[in-house]
This record gives sequence, C-alpha cells and structure tokens, in this order.
Amino acid sequence: MKTKYIDLITQTYEFPQEEFKVEDGELFFNDVPLMDIIKQYGTPLKITYLPKISSNIQKAKRWFNVAIAKADYKGSYHYCYCTKSSHFEFVMAEVLKNDVHIETSSAFDINLIETLHENGMFDKDNYIICNGFKKQVYIDNIADILEKGYCNTIPVLDSKKEFEMLEKNLKTPCQVGIRIASEEEPRFEFYTSRLGIRYNDVIPFYREKIKNNPKFKLKMLHFFINTGIHDTAYYWNELTKCVNLYCDLKKISPELDSLNIGGGFPIKNSLSFDYDYEYMAEEIVSQIKQICQREGVQEPDIFTEFGSFTVGEASAVLFSVLQQKRQNDRELWNMIDSSFMTTLPDAWAINQQFIILAVNNWDKEYERVFLGGLTCDSHDYYNSEAHLNAVFLPHIDSENYPSSQGTDELQYIGLFNTGAYQEALGGYGGIQHCMTPAPKHIIIYRDEDNEICTKLFAKEQSYKSMLKILGY
Repeated sequence: MKTKYIDLITQTYEFPQEEFKVEDGELFFNDVPLMDIIKQYGTPLKITYLPKISSNIQKAKRWFNVAIAKADYKGSYHYCYCTKSSHFEFVMAEVLKNDVHIETSSAFDINLIETLHENGMFDKDNYIICNGFKKQVYIDNIADILEKGYCNTIPVLDSKKEFEMLEKNLKTPCQVGIRIASEEEPRFEFYTSRLGIRYNDVIPFYREKIKNNPKFKLKMLHFFINTGIHDTAYYWNELTKCVNLYCDLKKISPELDSLNIGGGFPIKNSLSFDYDYEYMAEEIVSQIKQICQREGVQEPDIFTEFGSFTVGEASAVLFSVLQQKRQNDRELWNMIDSSFMTTLPDAWAINQQFIILAVNNWDKEYERVFLGGLTCDSHDYYNSEAHLNAVFLPHIDSENYPSSQGTDELQYIGLFNTGAYQEALGGYGGIQHCMTPAPKHIIIYRDEDNEICTKLFAKEQSYKSMLKILGY
C-alpha cells in the first residue's frame, strides 16, 4: 500500500510539473533547491524567482502573435503590465526587459513611471494606459507627463465627469480611451460594474464631447471582466457586445484603432490546474476578426492588461512547522512560524487558494492537517487546497517534534504562486496584525552562466520599525 507523501502527490496529480520536481525527498521550484535556500536564509521567507516573470510575458506575446498570424489578423498585439499587482522595483525592472507597456491605477503610479524613465528603464513613447477612478491629483499627474512628452499616455475615461476634469486641466492634446461598464457575472451582488460608462451612453457621449474637440482623439475602447478571461458563455457574450460597440463607434470615429480586453489570464492555483492559453488567445483573435469583417471595419490593435499572470507564479512563501497540536479526534493543527492573515491576506480576505506542498520529507507517510497562523485571530488558518478540500502533509510525530537534533528535523512547507497583490494588500513594511513581522524577502535570479543567484531584498521586519510607525 502506497502511503508516502510522494505517492499521494504522484497519484493525485500529473507530477513532476514544469515548475515542480522532487529530488532525494526535497522539493525544487523552477529548478531552485528550496531546502538550500531555507538553510541559507531560514523561515519565514518570501522568495521571488525573476526569470518566471519574463517567461510568462514571452509566452503570452507568443500566443497572441501566433493567433494573429494564423487568423491573418490585420491589427497588432500590445502587452501591458498592471502595476497594482506588484510595484517592486525588481519586478518592474524584470517586466520592462520584455518590451511591454504599463497600465496604471492611481496618481502615484505616474510618479513611479517617471522614476523608471529617469533610471533608463522606460521610454517616453511606450504606452501608459491610465485606468481607475481619477481624483484630481491623478488628473494633474496625467497632465504633467503629457506635457513632459510621454506621448502615448492614454487616460481611459471612467465617467463623464472625469472627461470634464481632463478637459479643464490638460494643456496638451491627447489620445483617450473609454471604459465600458460591463455586466457582472450572475453570482455577483450587483449587475453592472461601478467603473466605466454605460453601453448606451458611449456613442452619444463621444458625439457630444469628443468628436469635434481639438484636444482629444479617441484611441481606445476598453472593457474589463473581474473574473478574468475564461471559456464561459458569460465571457464570450461580453466580448461580443464590446466588439460590436467598437464597430459601431469605429464607423463614426476613424481615429479609433485599439481594443483593450481588460481582465487577465488565470494562474495556477492547484497542481490539477488546466487552462488552454493558446486556444483562448486564438479564439479571442478569431472572434474579434469575424465580428469586424461582418461589420465592415478594420480589426483593432489588441491590448491586454496582465498583472497576476505576469508576476503571480514567480513567488512563494516558505514556512516551518513549529509545533503540532491535536485538538480533538479528527483535527491536527500544524502551527507555522508566521501568519496567513498578514503574509497572505488574500487567503483570509477572499478565500484565495494557493498551491501547498511540503518542501522536505516527501518519503514520509502523509496525514491530513489544518495549518494555523501565529496570531490570536480565529481566521488565521488554512485548511483546504483547491481540488482536495483538505491539506495533506508528511506525518509528524507530535510527541517528539521538534526533536533536539535541531532545524534539520523541522518540517518545511511552501505556498506557491503568491506573487500578485499580497504585499500591497498586507501593507508591506507597516503594522501587521498582532505586530507579526513581515518575513525576510529574497530575490532569485540567474547569472550570465545560468547559475542560480540569490539576493536579500529585505530583512525580517524589526520591532523598532513598527514602534517608530506607531509614534514611539
């Protein structure tokens, strides 16, 4: 009877996978030996493997460009990175190696872009897609960079009032986009997105405000699907409605030439993840082409805004199990050396599930466990994987754990594909729940000889830094 942890994984999933393999009972992530990293830096530990960022960008560009070639599509493809997924300098530096553009969400994003330009990482003729609801400071920053020569800055209008603010503050003529207020999935608590302009108002608004206005040229039509790009009737229906509106608008707005299909590709949240990226890219391109041909208009350039897809799969969080507690006949609690609520806030806030794997002891028998965080909050736990409805890890001898032999006997675990949003949502470097310190963070990259290299980005948060923020 096969009862080892490695047997459970190999019998449940197709394993090894592109980014995961096991050697001598220890886990490798993108060919990085995680136990070596843990021995060098300890836990809790956040890691970011930079080459994965470039790899995903290049994959998406290839999928769409191949789809365009197959369909003999007349427009071109532009990859934009959503900065809100991760603003870190090392992330932006890796992203911008790949000839991509940027989508912004707030005023300070514009300051970030200027810093990137000053550091030689961002060209002024790259596209800057300015999304989000815009306060006055955001409008002011957009006007500022347009005057400084960032000629492909495109404010995407979220409301009619926003247009009035732009018209009042802009001295430089600019291209604009219009965001459509898309309908939400039936399971949502509301029917229509709070962002964007209603379908029925888009064409009258263009005729009244933009068409004969010398300050503005309509460049882009934009729609966004909260749940991302999925092969569902809902997604294809929204895409069809958007492309039909694009065609109607194109007939009266010859300068319109771009369609922004906001909403990203999903990322792997389970070892059984199954998504046909190539098919989806080809189907999107094909459907846009068919509708445009039927309506007699030229196909638009396609813009995508991929945030989580760009950075999500590049990162992981590594913990050690400090202690195992049996609280009743059926519940074993493995207590980790950090907090899920502070380190992975999505797991607490929206029940986001990540891939959980043991880092070591794959040759031991497995058992079902609950994972508990350090804080005194009842929500600081993790108890199920996406397709198992449970967490299974190598068996721990509760009575003799941890042994007196030291850290080599500890059980280590990893939660993977955690690179999008967690630091921003958790308040990176700020005050964490129960004053739980933010973990140490290291960057992993490859040198010119393709050898694995590591660099400490941030030490574990200190009590002094927290007390200073609190005014002590």
